[in-house]
Amino acid sequence: MNILFTSVGRRAYMVKYFKEVLQGSGEVHVCNSDDKTVAFHYADKSVISPLIYDDNYLPFLLDYCKENRIDVLISLFDIDLLVLAKNKDKFARIGTKVIVSEPELIEICNDKWKTYLFLKENGFKTPKTYISLQKVLLALDSGELSYPIIVKPRFGCGSIAMSIAEDEMALLYFFRRNTRAVTRSYLKYESASVPQDEQILYQECLNGQEYGADIINDLNGNLRNVIVKRKMAMRAGETDIAQTVDEPVITDTVTRLGNLTKHIGNMDCDVFMVDGEPYILEMNARFGGGYPFSHIAGCNLPKALVDWCSGKETDPDNLNCKTGVTAYKELFITKTGE
Repeated sequence: MNILFTSVGRRAYMVKYFKEVLQGSGEVHVCNSDDKTVAFHYADKSVISPLIYDDNYLPFLLDYCKENRIDVLISLFDIDLLVLAKNKDKFARIGTKVIVSEPELIEICNDKWKTYLFLKENGFKTPKTYISLQKVLLALDSGELSYPIIVKPRFGCGSIAMSIAEDEMALLYFFRRNTRAVTRSYLKYESASVPQDEQILYQECLNGQEYGADIINDLNGNLRNVIVKRKMAMRAGETDIAQTVDEPVITDTVTRLGNLTKHIGNMDCDVFMVDGEPYILEMNARFGGGYPFSHIAGCNLPKALVDWCSGKETDPDNLNCKTGVTAYKELFITKTGE
């Protein structure tokens, strides 16, 4: 089995996980829009791809998968998911299975305003969220909302242009600054689908403990397991230290979410526990930066995916992990050449 990761970025550990599963029975390929990633040096084969919004991106991937007999394609980047979801039938015709959910769900996950509406409509607790500066100011005047307020891109990832406004002066400043930041980053592509004054969201700042959850579904969208982790430290929008925990109220909430979304593979979900109640913040329909904490505690979703894509059932133990395992992301230097 040959596997291709698109938009591999910093996820070198995903390459290692899948190579351990394949044990030489196939190759792990990676692509990225530039080669400034250590993942290129761990993969069996690597290639620089066009940018996701380039007209040549999809033809490039289709040609690459066909020429290299790629059996399974997995994206590790939100923006990539929608392109692949809309075209997975084209990949299927050349024998490549794309591990991605339906386009409608990807749009809900990538658009944080749609995420908020979806969660509210389905009875989940979620922070109060507003789509225009005017509505935020009205909510503040009426007492419906109070400072501090999270100011962040509607289509965002990795904490790009996310700020906390403590007063009106900061709110107005971050509105202008973050709007400019969106236009100067890759977030401008998805954001272009909505008016400029709807590209920034304003969200109630919750006071509570943050958790992450891996909601694991099989290739038919059937829920297989939920793994909950207490976040102990964050860095640049990613979990740096976490502990696997048994939190039944969070497990029950995200189990209902996984049964509702019927997503494919992993969904990385952010949850805040406030006064004993779980509030869902975001959903990412892919392997997230918190997955390694599940993996090191015993979960082996890569093995399950390889089994499922081979037409086999997987051992349920591949989707379980021990609770009480605390893990740390480590920074180290790797030499790749002279």
